[in-house]
Amino acid sequence: DGIRDVAVTRVQTCALPIYSVLMGKNFVAGANKHETHLLNVNYPRDFQAHLIADIALAGEGAKCARCEGGHMQVTRGIEVGHIFKLGLTYSETMNAMFTDADGAERPIIMGCYGIGVSRIVAAAVEQNHDDRGILWPAAIAPFQVHLVALNLDNLVVASAATALYEQLQAAGLQVLFDDRLGESAGVKFNDADLLGMPWRVTVSPRTVGNGGAEVKPRTQKEFELVPLAEVPRYLAQRLQ
Repeated sequence: DGIRDVAVTRVQTCALPIYSVLMGKNFVAGANKHETHLLNVNYPRDFQAHLIADIALAGEGAKCARCEGGHMQVTRGIEVGHIFKLGLTYSETMNAMFTDADGAERPIIMGCYGIGVSRIVAAAVEQNHDDRGILWPAAIAPFQVHLVALNLDNLVVASAATALYEQLQAAGLQVLFDDRLGESAGVKFNDADLLGMPWRVTVSPRTVGNGGAEVKPRTQKEFELVPLAEVPRYLAQRLQ
């Protein structure tokens, strides 16, 4: 018993197809005995194959097996869902039947599917990002608007930012409000880019002094100064 290092004089002709045997030597083969294998099995000395095929791992540039002139292209992907054909395996066991058009009872042909929510998130981030962080598609963004308030120790700014936050929520928008007191503008802007909400709205002493807020999509560098009272409507229209 066990693996024996011997040169096999003959192995019974295999009833299953054997592939790529011409590219290798000294195979390990079953010996048709319990817990026994044979070493140094070689073709065609020790066995005959019913079918020989040239098989290789698929890769970039490989020729198409079904058409002339076609070549394989390799791209990255991520599996975000599954569909399983269960057939009659469970329906017969559970006696899950239906009556067909002829009145005969038959087992249900079953199937199931699953969508990986966390995988969808991973796929979206993998395809939508830049050097600064995530670029969330609006349809699945955790928040639609990232409201950044600067110099919140300024009571005028704090009042304007809080009022705008409430107005945006009243307009049905999902808002992440960065109301941290101890962080600089650079830190808040970097964090906003990293988190990647579709729109960033900035309220600062300068913007309030001009009667508005800076509104900028995450995908662009330029911002627009929008009057404070018009910001909710402005964003709602662009997020439709």
